[in-house]
Amino acid sequence: MNVTVLADAAIPGLEEMLGPAVAVRRFTGRALDAAQLRGVDALLVRSVTPVDAALLRRGRVRFVGTATAGVDHVDRDYLARAGIAFAHAPGANANSVVEYVLAAIAAVGEHLERLLAGGRVGIVGYGHVGRALADRLRALGIQCLAYDPWLPADTFDTPASLQQVLGCEVVSLHAELTRAQPWPSYHLLGAGTLQWLRPDALLINTCRGAVVDNRALRGHLLGGRGPEVVLDVWEGEPDIDPGLLELAVLGSAHIAGYSWDGKLRATRALCAALGECLSLPPPSPAAPAQAPAIAVAPALSGSGLLRALLRAHYDIRHDDAQLREVVLGTPPRSARAGFDRLRRDYPRRRELAGSQVTGASDPDLVTALGAVTVATGVRR
Repeated sequence: MNVTVLADAAIPGLEEMLGPAVAVRRFTGRALDAAQLRGVDALLVRSVTPVDAALLRRGRVRFVGTATAGVDHVDRDYLARAGIAFAHAPGANANSVVEYVLAAIAAVGEHLERLLAGGRVGIVGYGHVGRALADRLRALGIQCLAYDPWLPADTFDTPASLQQVLGCEVVSLHAELTRAQPWPSYHLLGAGTLQWLRPDALLINTCRGAVVDNRALRGHLLGGRGPEVVLDVWEGEPDIDPGLLELAVLGSAHIAGYSWDGKLRATRALCAALGECLSLPPPSPAAPAQAPAIAVAPALSGSGLLRALLRAHYDIRHDDAQLREVVLGTPPRSARAGFDRLRRDYPRRRELAGSQVTGASDPDLVTALGAVTVATGVRR
């Protein structure tokens, strides 16, 4: 059976995993029209492409997949009515986002030291990413509280209210964007709830821009009430608020989950679902090459060791500098195109998890961060 797949150019490894029996065509950017779907059996997208009846109703598409955890850009109700199968990739980029959050904490002031000394991280949203972050924090000896009203109370070791979670030293947002009642996440952090944040806290948003009322956040920060803010996601992407970027301590172009390892995991998940739907052979095994080994100074320990490891494969400050150059240094139209270009041409960022580390004097801390230590000749 001949199968044609139309896929976002930013989804890697499809041709290798699907094999020669499947014809893969590519599209680039946010714009996609129904004419491009002529003769297409399956559509694979990322978060920038809205998928709805207007796009699909005249085609023959039988399968839609998004290489993302979030699904707010896909009209799943329409897909169900039209009998079009759907798949996404929850958890594929979870470790990538976790490492981005840890990199942000390590890069801003002494928040890492405060957490290691007994501070707490508040996690809003306890899906794949929220749980993975909580597991990593606990392994590092860092306390956390989590809030997700859509889950049963016994999901959490210590159930907490939104106000309690927002009162932590670091707050990390991982909620799915929804307007559904009774607990919509749209503008969950607005003029009222922003008051619950500590002035000396660090707020990190890596889920969806509209979980935070960006206008209210800008006003809150202009009032000099803190907190320090790291934003990877923005309302109105790719047309983001330059004033808010100027007030953020770090910003990036919606790339927290963009590790090469995470992208390949998402591709593999979509290929497996596509194969099951269209009776294709299982996807060929394709894994990224081993990441370069990391050598650290034996004298490093505690927060110093963590910082060295987190920066070994990824320096968050580079993404911040690139976004500021694009958004603050060019006219609005160029800034919008530049935001998408940063995502489209994002370099191959490797995850720390699974990396080999030499020289570390604290192998337990290295392992807790998700790396593989060979400092003592023992591989874990």
